Amino acid sequence: MRPIPRLRSRLVVGVAMVLLLTASALPLSAQDLLADFESKTSVHVLDNGWTFIIVERPVAPVFSFATVVNVGGAQEVPGITGLAHMFEHMAFKGTPNIGTTDYQAEKKALEEVEVAYQTYELKRRDPLADPKEVEALHAAYKEKEEAAGKFVVANEFGDIVEREGGVGLNAFTNSDHTVYAYSFPANRIELFAFLESERFIHPVYREFYKERDVVQEERRLRTESQPIGRMIEQTLSTAFVAHPYKQPVVGYMSDLQSFTATDADAFFRKHYVPANLITVLVGSVEAETVMPMIKKYFGRAPAGKKPESLRTVEPPQIAEKTVVMVDPAQPFYAEMYHRPSVLDPDNAVYTAIDDVLSNGRTSRLYRSLVRDQKIALFSSSLSGFPGRKYPGLWLTFAVPAKDHTNEEVQAAIRKELESLKTEPVTDAELKRFRTRAKASLLRQVRSNFGLAVQLGMTHSIYGDWRELFRDLDRIEKVTKEDIMRVAQKTLTANNRTVGMIVTQEPDAATGDTE
Repeated sequence: MRPIPRLRSRLVVGVAMVLLLTASALPLSAQDLLADFESKTSVHVLDNGWTFIIVERPVAPVFSFATVVNVGGAQEVPGITGLAHMFEHMAFKGTPNIGTTDYQAEKKALEEVEVAYQTYELKRRDPLADPKEVEALHAAYKEKEEAAGKFVVANEFGDIVEREGGVGLNAFTNSDHTVYAYSFPANRIELFAFLESERFIHPVYREFYKERDVVQEERRLRTESQPIGRMIEQTLSTAFVAHPYKQPVVGYMSDLQSFTATDADAFFRKHYVPANLITVLVGSVEAETVMPMIKKYFGRAPAGKKPESLRTVEPPQIAEKTVVMVDPAQPFYAEMYHRPSVLDPDNAVYTAIDDVLSNGRTSRLYRSLVRDQKIALFSSSLSGFPGRKYPGLWLTFAVPAKDHTNEEVQAAIRKELESLKTEPVTDAELKRFRTRAKASLLRQVRSNFGLAVQLGMTHSIYGDWRELFRDLDRIEKVTKEDIMRVAQKTLTANNRTVGMIVTQEPDAATGDTE
């Protein structure tokens, strides 16, 4: 890391002091914090079903937004895994008016690409196909793709946003949601309304197969070339026997090599309906002023039927499962326990268990495994993995230190878990948990960007953005007895899935791994 110049250092300290004073000026009780936000927040549902949440925060002449789509990896089925993430990529490719030199000609060219690709793909998957015929069809499809590419104006959507003062243009997909967000000057609100409505009303699947190649490379980099990524994917698919949480958000490689632009359009038409979208605007915006523009542009989206909820429910786990991956990488240990969704009354208790075990240098896992026994380089836990909307997993993991083993780490972790089940946490631990939970919420709501994302996802899951702040009340009510009760119910052998990397030793004679 480069040293911070003195002037910049003073600036950083000054900004930190301002933020600290701002945080201390905010109401600290859950009721006061909620009342403060209720006074400046309004919810509007357009006739087509699109929900808008406006938070009037005129501190600076800017605003941030987040559009939360109630679709993620959990809504995919075999054959199209990774498509939610793939569509996230396509949303930056532009519209009929942005990203093209001649849309009418490009549209015809794209139709020809799809016909050629579908023909090739059907033949490619035929086990009896003549390889030469497959090769010829592939060449024909690539020729059509190259012809369509001549109409593309690369990155024009992003260039417009940046040229007009937008920052932070980004998106992400997880198991539960797809989120699009950036920030704009307040005087660009109408441009925002035009750009965002256009890309969700009139998506164009330009460069679809080139972008699909990009996503394949993303999978190679994040999963296939990463030992921990491979191990976690295997462990997730073992922990879940039925629920789609077992599927990787990035998708399986065979699906990434075969789903089509036609599949993407069907996915879009099913899930990107206004009733399934929530957009949150936070900053120097007034609902009275912006809502007419929002209705003008976003109201153009045709109403559609909101997709039905998932039918599959993960059955109770009845046996301990273990995944062992032998690999040249350093050892890694994880164990996962099934837990209910965030809608469960005990959700705050799982947050408390996380805090006591792994939040900072005072946490039990750090003190035991890293500081005192020195058997791990790092240890932590995570609740609501890989998603929160449906029953998921509580996860704890550690990286064994040099000359120490997964078995040592396992024994130490389980000792701490057993302690939660048999002995009450201390008053100091419970107090630290409540204080840190409050501080965490204040950090989340401090920035317009963070607040927009959090409100959108909260409203999507709970149906009411206020639950983000009501969670503080639930946290305050967590007791020592609650922690013991939930630990006893959840942290059992039959509810456990273990995943570990066992280091593959080199052959003594050759130095090569087996």
